[in-house]
Amino acid sequence: MAGPVIPDRYREALGKDDPFLALFEAPQKLRKLLKGLTEKQLSRRPAPGKWSIKEIVAHLADGEVILGSRYRFIAAHDKPAIPGYDQDLFVEKLGVGNTTTDELLDDFEMARMLNTDLLARLPDEALDRVGIHSERGEESIWTIMTLYAGHDRVHLAQVETIRTGLFPPKKKGTKKAGREEGSECPEAEREGLSEGRAESPGEEEPEEEVAVRIRPSRA
Repeated sequence: MAGPVIPDRYREALGKDDPFLALFEAPQKLRKLLKGLTEKQLSRRPAPGKWSIKEIVAHLADGEVILGSRYRFIAAHDKPAIPGYDQDLFVEKLGVGNTTTDELLDDFEMARMLNTDLLARLPDEALDRVGIHSERGEESIWTIMTLYAGHDRVHLAQVETIRTGLFPPKKKGTKKAGREEGSECPEAEREGLSEGRAESPGEEEPEEEVAVRIRPSRA
């Protein structure tokens, strides 16, 4: 019964926010969360068998490539088969250790930009076209957008939890802040992720204004 529960968690993480806008903003929010951490810190796992922040970024980058192919197959073909994949094997076997987190983040940003550009130009009726997922059955482009916008939110919370737990900011008036125990981040299904909740890793900075092609929200 775990399969249906995971998409529900993604919907809850997104809430009533517009999925297209959430997808567009996620890479920028992720880059902000990673700011100030060294490659060594980004590669540190919070617990044995749990993903590091770098591995989470790799998962998002690789997943976005898969997601782009799904959008395109569904938009162009009639009810195409959509195979699942093993997220842990992707992280393990696709050479994450041979690149940097910054390069992985660049990959995620570029793949997401290509996909949001596609979604912005598709006619409205294309968003209702469906593919047949090997585990979840029929899914429309709009459903996939909604699920993965929530998927981003859960992973952003996971990164924030790891950062706060392993690398807490220094407390004012002290030389060194005490460490908090890192939150676990169990990878959920083969295409899922872990849940996490954390405090903000640092002071808020004004977000850079970027142009975005917004799709109208659906009721």
